[in-house]
Amino acid sequence: MNRSERFEHGMKVLTEVDGEGGQRVVESLADVSPELGHQIVAWAFGDMYARPELPPRDRQLVTLGVLTALGGCELELDVHINAALNVGLTATEISEALLHSAVYAGIPRALNATLVAKRVFAERGVSPLPADEDRLPSA
Repeated sequence: MNRSERFEHGMKVLTEVDGEGGQRVVESLADVSPELGHQIVAWAFGDMYARPELPPRDRQLVTLGVLTALGGCELELDVHINAALNVGLTATEISEALLHSAVYAGIPRALNATLVAKRVFAERGVSPLPADEDRLPSA
């Protein structure tokens, strides 16, 4: 594929996975680093996300774990938590993955990621908890 074909293929994958969130990220780079936007689309999505060896939901679990472990990736977590919901992960599975990341990445990073998830879940009207467990257990 040539450069423009790779970009077009990547945009198709990006739209399937991230929807409008991914497009907004690319657009936000247009006036500062359009090449970074191109690489995100063509390489990250056109080449990497499109590989058939892992289904999109598994790729999102990996992505959530890595972004949580890195820390300071709250903007990217917002996009990828939405993407995880888009590709079929449940709010419960996402919360569990972020909880599990505390073991390896630390509680502060897992907490930051979980607070991003809380905001995304509220925006999307989903909850990781059954209706009768919406509050913490009493002591």
